[in-house]
Amino acid sequence: MGSVSRREALRRLGLAGLGMALAGPAANREAQGGEPTMPQPYALPTLPYKSLDPVIDDATLALHHGKHHAGYVAGANAALAALEKARDAADFALVKHWERELAFHGAGHLLHALYWASMWPGGRGKPSAALQAALDASFGSTDKMLAQFAAATKAVEASGWGVLAWEPVGRRLVVLQAEKHQDLALWGAAPILACDVWEHAYYLKYQNKRADYVDAWMKIIDWEAAGARFQAAAGA
Repeated sequence: MGSVSRREALRRLGLAGLGMALAGPAANREAQGGEPTMPQPYALPTLPYKSLDPVIDDATLALHHGKHHAGYVAGANAALAALEKARDAADFALVKHWERELAFHGAGHLLHALYWASMWPGGRGKPSAALQAALDASFGSTDKMLAQFAAATKAVEASGWGVLAWEPVGRRLVVLQAEKHQDLALWGAAPILACDVWEHAYYLKYQNKRADYVDAWMKIIDWEAAGARFQAAAGA
């Protein structure tokens, strides 16, 4: 990525809000040209492509984005509204329920936004120099990371995700398994790539053959966007 500015890196994601979340408050101010903006309702991002066929069929893409992802957006906003109502009324009898709803739907929205930004028709680019160096340092090579990522993603218990993330305390890349959307997260880690292995992501085309879907998914990674997210998260 070299001379690409952080603002330009965020723009390339096509999901500026997600990029700001990964990059932190300083990048938020820089990208906005001033102080951080006021909180906004979550919104369904526009897909940056029309088709991912033949890896992901068009029917699955439309249903996944327009129904499933949209449902998480609505659920997260409903939880935020309910928590605001609870604060105004000083009535927290249902706070446990709405906090759980916010974690589930909010994480579902953010991971789906990252999922769309992790793919490109036919794949795109290769790891940036900085991301390549981090992959080598953290895993030994890109191929070793991809092997671990594929194996971990295929082995996710029930519904969940495979995630490549930057862990800032140890300054390393890690592969994580997320169950549902929010369980087994590593606090502070900034996700770089995410592969959805909820059945709705692949069942129309692959039925119960999750491994076939994951293997095909690995061929459409958008490394250009991943490099931008890594730069924003790690300051590389």
